[in-house]
Amino acid sequence: MNLAQQAWEQNNIGWLRQLLEETQEVPDRGFEWYYWQRQSHLALKTLRGHVDFVTSAAFSPDGHRIVTGSDDQTAKVWDADSGQELLTLKGHSARILSVAFSPDGHQIITGSGDQTAKVWEAASGLSADKVGRELLTLKGHGSPILSVAFSRDGQRIVTGSLDETAKVWEAASGRELLTLKAHNAPIWSVAFSPDGQRIVTGSRDQTAKVWEAASGRELLTLQGHSDWIYSVAFSPDGQRIVTGSNDQTARRLRN
Repeated sequence: MNLAQQAWEQNNIGWLRQLLEETQEVPDRGFEWYYWQRQSHLALKTLRGHVDFVTSAAFSPDGHRIVTGSDDQTAKVWDADSGQELLTLKGHSARILSVAFSPDGHQIITGSGDQTAKVWEAASGLSADKVGRELLTLKGHGSPILSVAFSRDGQRIVTGSLDETAKVWEAASGRELLTLKAHNAPIWSVAFSPDGQRIVTGSRDQTAKVWEAASGRELLTLQGHSDWIYSVAFSPDGQRIVTGSNDQTARRLRN
């Protein structure tokens, strides 16, 4: 427990949890063990309102709101400080698998098992009848949409699907701009580079691919994982990519 105190003072929560795991079977552990167990799993807020699995969550760019997507076919918007539910977005006919805010925080996109993505009005300061309105439905995929993302300028959207393709859309109109085809398995994760010039996709085919966002040309195939890739992201400077996989590893790659 002295080591646990040191770990807490050093803000090393990983070490603290390791110490707790190593001592959880000790029969004479006292109140100190339970104190540190509570501290290391302290939730700031618990958001309750969905009636099925919560599959995805994202903060608004200003950090004041949270959006969650659920198997109950709804997305909910919450006040990040109070935990109060602000909106429920209803319109999908199957579970919601991915959610994201636009860079200005005015819109939300949801990707669903109903093979569509929807764009919603989420701007604060609008009248109650406008906030939460469905603005667009993106149709074109032939299978559930597993991942959605806005470009940093908010002008484009990318979606990844179980149909083994990713699609790029015009955010204002919902017009399909590109279809990215080269993976031979579902695409679980998509992301734009910070400058909007590239897209990375992660797939169940154990690869990630980098694409030219304007033309859809494949630029790179990132190999090395031995199982599905579930998550991909660019570094803030756009020079590196990180991938997370079912093979229990994450890999950092220079782009």
